[in-house]
Amino acid sequence: MAALITDCDLSKSISTRRRNRLIPVLLLVVLGLALGLGLGLGLGLRGPDSSSDQENPGGDQGGPSPPSPPSWQPAVNTSWQIVLLNPLKLDPNHPIVTPNVDVYDIDLFDNTSNGTSTGTIDGLHQLGKKVVCYFSGGTFEPNRPDSDQFTAADSGQTVEGWPDEKWLDLKSTNVAAIMRHRIALAAKMGCDGIDPDNLDAYDNGGGGFHLTAQDSIDFIQKVLSPEASSYNLALGLKNAGAIVGSVLSLVQFSVNEQCVEYEECDSFVPFIKSGKPVFHIEYRGGEGNSQSVGTSSWCGRDKAGTDISSFSNILKTMDLDGWVEYCDGSVYVTKTN
Repeated sequence: MAALITDCDLSKSISTRRRNRLIPVLLLVVLGLALGLGLGLGLGLRGPDSSSDQENPGGDQGGPSPPSPPSWQPAVNTSWQIVLLNPLKLDPNHPIVTPNVDVYDIDLFDNTSNGTSTGTIDGLHQLGKKVVCYFSGGTFEPNRPDSDQFTAADSGQTVEGWPDEKWLDLKSTNVAAIMRHRIALAAKMGCDGIDPDNLDAYDNGGGGFHLTAQDSIDFIQKVLSPEASSYNLALGLKNAGAIVGSVLSLVQFSVNEQCVEYEECDSFVPFIKSGKPVFHIEYRGGEGNSQSVGTSSWCGRDKAGTDISSFSNILKTMDLDGWVEYCDGSVYVTKTN
């Protein structure tokens, strides 16, 4: 975020004047000079209100300044695929990937051999794809290479449905430092954007830390957004519909799960109106296979009647393997290791 403009420090020291009783004319000259100097300083030294009006005609808007825009701003209706269960199976020397979409959202650590190889990302770039790198921004996962850097105090309640995963304290300076390192790793590996998950502890009992929506907003404003901006990475907001209005200027896209099922797609329409895509996932039951599912239930409007035809809609299995279905009924299976 850009820093607010502040008034320059001005010296307020005044030299001690010596009286001259020998030549009255000289005294008048000195007094005249002093008066002129005082008048000049008086015109130059204006109060905070008048000075800020000159430097910032709009005044303080009360919100964070938007970050410098990244070089990549995905467009509305950008096509995509997300695969998180296993790393992609991709030969960097002769890369081939299916489906032929614009963006691949993949796990940061699994697809870079824990930050030691750029082969998969390089291969996707050779094919003209943009790469969004996924990591959990708000939960502790025991199997990550930096898991030992978290302290016991950083971890709170267990994430429902994920017994090995715990909510993180978004107010912890240690958590902030680890997430900054993850963003730096994403930049080093060549990611075009990042997809930090689990920033909605406020909607899950506070995660054991009484976390609020404002805590999530602060974490994005003070940690994720400025760090991503410093590396020229596009930043996504995962779910967290309640805070869209507060962080829309700080992120470049939305990744949403199941807004049709939960009838909350209207919360993400502001992205579309701002020219930013909503990468939208609905889940089907059972294992992924070649059988397609009728698209009318998740491609046109949600149950509340919200038009989602401009969302980047896909159907996935809950484990986010290589299977995917698109709104035209086409089904693909991306190869994984």
